[in-house]
Amino acid sequence: MIFGILSDTHKKAGRAQKAIEMLVEKGAEFLIHAGDIGKEETLAAMEATGLPYAAVLGNNDASLRDLRGRYALFTEPHYFDVGGLRIKLMHHPWFLSPDADLVVCGHTHAFAARLRQGTLFCNPGEVCARNKPISEAALVERLESGWRVVHCQRAIKERVWHYNEKILTTEDAHV
Repeated sequence: MIFGILSDTHKKAGRAQKAIEMLVEKGAEFLIHAGDIGKEETLAAMEATGLPYAAVLGNNDASLRDLRGRYALFTEPHYFDVGGLRIKLMHHPWFLSPDADLVVCGHTHAFAARLRQGTLFCNPGEVCARNKPISEAALVERLESGWRVVHCQRAIKERVWHYNEKILTTEDAHV
């Protein structure tokens, strides 16, 4: 199962759409949004892919709270199971314990992927390009011997995405 992960889209629905399209094009089978979604259009774009997805509310998503019944939108931390994997999804990096196979968070606007105590911790960075002129996302896949993590980046004035792939197989390995 390939997970397409994004976060911190804020009100940049166009950038979110481009990131979602890229993740789907690169083989994502399940989409994950780690909060600070900003606009309903981003949730609608995820739903329009026809792929299963999950999203959590971030600290800037108060206006989206009432949409929880309409979309696969949850409060944090949200635990769920996909393809035999236990996933913990949240916006804030406050619950970073290895109590799932994959722990996804956002909020910091900084990409990070680290394997610790058998758990992959992943922050896909920011789609909105607020802290730097780059939209980011991640592709993550569980392998028999570890995890494949792809850091996806696109300069906001470019159309081309760039990819940095790494296989994490040992404790405290990181991208």
